[in-house]
Amino acid sequence: MFLAEEAAATTASTINTFDWFMLAFTVIIAIGFVRLVSERPKKNIFAIGFTGVSLALFLLIDWIMITKVWLA
Repeated sequence: MFLAEEAAATTASTINTFDWFMLAFTVIIAIGFVRLVSERPKKNIFAIGFTGVSLALFLLIDWIMITKVWLA
């Protein structure tokens, strides 16, 4: 009985360490995107597009992770 309660307590959390890394990478990509768009007078269109697509993908993955895994 004691081992069953311990196993249930360890499997109750659905938040993994990798989830926190995904959120941190999303914040870093967002900071980079804002800096690319705002600072330089001569903009690098390829870098802005690549960062924009990466940010959109990471935001989608974060949204799926939070709604389907954390709140399930």
